[in-house]
Amino acid sequence: MNTYVAEKPAVATTLSLCFAIALLEGFDLQSVGVAAPRMAHEFGLTVSQMGLAFSACTLGLLPGAMIGGRLADRIGRKRVLLVSVALFGLLSLATAQVSTFAMLVVVRLLTGLGLGGAMPNLIALSSESVEPQSRSTAVTAMYCGVSFGGAIVSLVSVVLVGNTEWRHIFYVGGAAPLLLVPLLIGLMPESRAYLEVADTAANRVSVAQTLFGNDRALSTLELWISNFCTLVVLYFLLNWLPSLMAARGLNHSAVSLVQICFNVGGGLGALGIGMSMDRIRASRVVVAGMYAGTVLSLAGLAAAPGGLSLAAASFAAGLFVIAAQSALYALAAIYYPTAVRGTGVGAAVAVGRLGSVVGPLAAAQLLAAGRSAPIVIGASIPVSLVAALAAWLLIARPHAND
Repeated sequence: MNTYVAEKPAVATTLSLCFAIALLEGFDLQSVGVAAPRMAHEFGLTVSQMGLAFSACTLGLLPGAMIGGRLADRIGRKRVLLVSVALFGLLSLATAQVSTFAMLVVVRLLTGLGLGGAMPNLIALSSESVEPQSRSTAVTAMYCGVSFGGAIVSLVSVVLVGNTEWRHIFYVGGAAPLLLVPLLIGLMPESRAYLEVADTAANRVSVAQTLFGNDRALSTLELWISNFCTLVVLYFLLNWLPSLMAARGLNHSAVSLVQICFNVGGGLGALGIGMSMDRIRASRVVVAGMYAGTVLSLAGLAAAPGGLSLAAASFAAGLFVIAAQSALYALAAIYYPTAVRGTGVGAAVAVGRLGSVVGPLAAAQLLAAGRSAPIVIGASIPVSLVAALAAWLLIARPHAND
């Protein structure tokens, strides 16, 4: 048996719990976007203020991912994941109690710390629980939970009628992670791969050596650029898609349908890309497939006249954009060795989160300047092309073989 892999029951438990946490993370990340029209009505928010509210959580994700990834290599993946899940659960409940815009921004910023700390550990635990040749499938299967979580929050939104019922979304998103914490404590094993390298010389190298030593400098920079640009597009869509669809005249149910299609497409795309990456050349799958599909689906979303065509274009956008991001997370787990995987993945997630801040803010500025929804969507296409080029260059480089 490979020394990096636990017994099958432990593998199933780890992957199931990681998927559940990713599901809840996706629920929380998209909760503000779904609740935004009701929040705007209650607090009297402008378009620019809504962009700030969207970006507050994603801004907190940046230090959360950096700290969470580094601590994962120091004290273990499981411990950091437990703290992160408890933190974003508590702060999601706190979001439901806010009474002013300022409180909303502060609480969402702190929520991002917990969400950011969770993701590098989810990636590390998923990839280290399986054979090396199955890592992409494991990571992307976990990450598809983020998309399905977004679909669930959209379904919750459908049953909340009126302009004031938005707090229930955050009650659900806060209680569920807290209920999951005891299961994590009792059932999730620590990564055996981590335990084998803990307290070794390889585990004690500096952050700079981890990211730029051993000929990893160009790989790290290419991974960062592709993550940044892909997350610009992804978080623009996650946060603004409901509002953009409403601006195009869709009613509440139709907007929710578009959002659900985006997330279901994303979940299916993430599952498909992981299995493909483990079986055929990554360059053909990640770049030629995912990013070409991303560009075409964004063009379709910008040009679709309405109704079912918007739902279909949204499904395609989710299929390719979220699949591309999940593929990058799988590549991050491959390109850094076990001893420093948390640090390397955490840094990639953190830099990418800069894109998740820039995307919603840039969209807010375009909309505030009077640009139409199709123009705002179309503006994300050049960003996707930069992401594709960086990913293409990355895949040609050697990676860790443990």
